[in-house]
Amino acid sequence: MANTSSRTLRLLSLLQTHRFWPGGELASRLEVSERTLRRDVERLRELGYPVSSSRGVEGGYQLGAGGSMPPLVVDEDEAIAMVVALGQTASAQSGALADSTLSALSKVVQVLPARLRRRAESLRLATVDSPFAAAPEVEASVLGAIAQAIRDTERIRFSYTARGGARAGESAERHVEPHQLVTVGRRWYLLAFDLERADWRSFRLDRLGEPRGTKSLFRRREIPGGDAAAYVRSGLSGHAVGHRLVAVVSAPAAEVEPRIGRWTAVDDLGDGRCRVTAEARDISWMLLAMGMAEAPFEVESASDEVRAVLASWATRFSTAAEGSASAGRVGTGSE
Repeated sequence: MANTSSRTLRLLSLLQTHRFWPGGELASRLEVSERTLRRDVERLRELGYPVSSSRGVEGGYQLGAGGSMPPLVVDEDEAIAMVVALGQTASAQSGALADSTLSALSKVVQVLPARLRRRAESLRLATVDSPFAAAPEVEASVLGAIAQAIRDTERIRFSYTARGGARAGESAERHVEPHQLVTVGRRWYLLAFDLERADWRSFRLDRLGEPRGTKSLFRRREIPGGDAAAYVRSGLSGHAVGHRLVAVVSAPAAEVEPRIGRWTAVDDLGDGRCRVTAEARDISWMLLAMGMAEAPFEVESASDEVRAVLASWATRFSTAAEGSASAGRVGTGSE
């Protein structure tokens, strides 16, 4: 649903420029077949958008002249899915493409019905992304309720199952001041100030249920370190993030940051070098990021398990390269 919704929103964004789009060009911009484009156009028509079309070699599509833009006819799950999909797409891109995706996100929020618009806008503003991969599905009602409580600075209560199950003698009911939604790895977390424990806590959303407002407002506190994503990640070492690799890369931070900065921390060391700190549950993701740095590197700190996987990758790639070189020599000769 998320892919189709995201693509439909991109189509609507292009049509809203109020210019005529040749079918082939529009399909190319959306990276879909013309048959899929026709289905997406029909979906917009079903939602009430006046899209006109013309057939033939020079056929194409255009938003109906003078047509007023109706609200999107979607339910809460669909609205949340579209905002999450577009938000994650934008965070994975850079430059003009990211700007276009954010523009589409802004437009869809504007035409949602008022109640859903408040929920969707709350979610977008309350979420900090630091993922290696897309976060898993969680209930839209949970995401929406928490995001709105964050926006409204309203204390909430919810049921929560701690890691390993509920602890003996400890209530599963939590009373918190919600501050930020964070995605780390493949999970969603809520960073909140736990009122009963008088301390900061992060809660996995897939273990959280029945969030409900208390109508009691709070004054926002300063997040320790000022970075919600960094604070949540620091508390997850050993079970959620799992693996850590620190390496010195023989390339300037200004070159490495755009390539892998979304997945790692990149610190400038001067002299054309930088230090990269990568954390992930899956070692392969870390090594993939290091490969994308496109520069030699030396491991400064890593567990034996990480080093073993790195050595295995190095052997396999070296063998593949040697095989390619041998094949090239065999294939060379005079006719």
